[in-house]
Amino acid sequence: MSTEYLHQDEIAANDHLVANFQAYSEWRGHLTQSIAQLARWLTDQDLNDTQTTLRIQAMIDRLKEDKLNIAFVAEFSRGKSELINAIFFAHYGKRILPSSAGRTTMCPTELLHDDSRAPCLRLLPIETRADNVTTLEYRRYHDEWKTIPLNIDDADSMQEAFKEIGRTQRVNVEIAKKFGLFDENDPDQVVALDANGEVEIPCWRHAIINFPHPLLEQGLVILDTPGLNAIGTEPELTLNLLPNAHAILFILAADTGVTKSDIEVWRNHIVRNQSGKRGRLVVLNKIDGLWDDLKSAAEIEAEIVKQVKTTADLLAMQPAQIYPVSAQKALLAKVQNDDTLLGKSRLTALEKALSDDLLPGKQDIVRDATQSEVEDVVTAIRGILQARQDGVKEQLNELTGLRGKNQDVIIQMMDKVQADKKHFEQGLVRFQALRSVFTQQTNKLFSLLGKDALKAEIDRIRDQMERTLFSFGDGGLSSTMDKFFIDINGSISKSAEQVAEIQAMMAAMYKKFSEEHGLGSATPPPFSTLKYHKELARLEKSFREHFNTVGNLLTTTRGRLTHKFFETVASRVVYVFEVANRDVENWLKAVMAPMETQVREHQLQLRRRLESIKRIHKATDTLEDRIQELEEINLQLTAQISELNGQLRGVYAALHAEMQQRMVA
Repeated sequence: MSTEYLHQDEIAANDHLVANFQAYSEWRGHLTQSIAQLARWLTDQDLNDTQTTLRIQAMIDRLKEDKLNIAFVAEFSRGKSELINAIFFAHYGKRILPSSAGRTTMCPTELLHDDSRAPCLRLLPIETRADNVTTLEYRRYHDEWKTIPLNIDDADSMQEAFKEIGRTQRVNVEIAKKFGLFDENDPDQVVALDANGEVEIPCWRHAIINFPHPLLEQGLVILDTPGLNAIGTEPELTLNLLPNAHAILFILAADTGVTKSDIEVWRNHIVRNQSGKRGRLVVLNKIDGLWDDLKSAAEIEAEIVKQVKTTADLLAMQPAQIYPVSAQKALLAKVQNDDTLLGKSRLTALEKALSDDLLPGKQDIVRDATQSEVEDVVTAIRGILQARQDGVKEQLNELTGLRGKNQDVIIQMMDKVQADKKHFEQGLVRFQALRSVFTQQTNKLFSLLGKDALKAEIDRIRDQMERTLFSFGDGGLSSTMDKFFIDINGSISKSAEQVAEIQAMMAAMYKKFSEEHGLGSATPPPFSTLKYHKELARLEKSFREHFNTVGNLLTTTRGRLTHKFFETVASRVVYVFEVANRDVENWLKAVMAPMETQVREHQLQLRRRLESIKRIHKATDTLEDRIQELEEINLQLTAQISELNGQLRGVYAALHAEMQQRMVA
């Protein structure tokens, strides 16, 4: 099935989810175009500098790379894969992802589109679990993955390729333990041992499906998770993939009801990892199991309503947030174009909720962040233009005051401007001294957020873990990790103090230059480290809960699982520091850039004032010509400010156009 056919088929289907997702994608495209138009205008007007160019390009890149990550979470045999088939792949006319009784999703599976690669299935071997390296790290090493090309024109070929995701192998207990996939204390796993002392494990640790489905092309990323209560669950799922998902679909089965295992997954992996209830949808699947020819439609409906209410009560949700569906019947209905069966499956209500609940929330985040960034850029440019216009007006006032004056007055005026220039140059000496102190303070700030020292500490703990199995006492891993989190939180806190010191220093300098030289007053932008503390607190809490979870396991099993969990925690901590370094770097530029711009503009205006008076001093008949020239420049600057405001209005229109369209629809 060709990409072109996929587009025509999906878009023409008048599907609410597809239509709204495409509208969101088009909104991002129009917004990108409006920002690019602003950048072109700034270049044409010679108002662009390196920092502004980088900021605008970063905005455009973020919009182009924007993703909507939806995680499908459930215990085994709840119908996750069938639901994904029904929502996204019914146009193939058959079941593409493996979906049958029992466990079919053996490893976390991502469905996405990467146009830099041909359609393919990439599989990370389960053997990589022995290395205590995160899957995030393995993404950088393409040769570690097995790649299976996908023929998107052949549904049978696609179906056969995807069976590989569920492939398993039998290994002895020692190998399973080495991979963290066997626990002697779990009676269910002990029973699973065969006569040869072997146990079944997945062949793959992680799978990535890359192909050009219309929704995936527009930025949708689907995460299909294995059962999260299994001993072999990847820590990266609970520490990275789920917390960073924009939405989570929690799937239950109407034929089993809400089991104890379901409740544990809900509490431990969804409520704990998602802040607020927005972005959570609960699906009560397999309602076709309640269809009974011996019952009336009203009786069947009453049974479904009862199941929904019970589910809502157990999960502390509103009944309206529970969506009863039959994924299997919905897939069948779509394949057979049976509208009656599709309506009975109730999938349409869930698809509508996906677009009506999730997309606007994601759009709000993107819109607010983009609007704030654009306004910062425009405010800075407007400040430059205003400073130039103020300088021109000052020159006009000076020169119009010279009409009819003699040479002595002109000489006095020239002396005054030269004195102003000399005074400002003395201020520049202080500014250069400030730059030197600013550099020292900046270096100190980055030393507090140093990634090398952090990685060295992680290596030290890792080495200690490899040399000995930790106890859970005061001298073991527990106290080591206590100190680790205290130290890294302390580094963040000290960096916040350093940020405050830099901010106070710059605020004082802004005020001094404003009072002494008439530069525009400005307040250095604020910077908060709260989000880093919150993420570190989440990681620390997860590690503590991991201790409680594995505390009853045998020492060897506990050590392997804890080592693996530590690697994921360490990877996330390094990422937090990388983000903090990038954020701080951008903030420092935002702090210094306005002053540098004002100093440069003021210096230029003083030079122009002095040159104008010198020219008039040498030839008084040029006074009127110079006044006329300045008046024209003033008009040009007024027009530029007006055009800049027009560019901003264009971005505002793009920011809010799709929202209005959705409300009308």
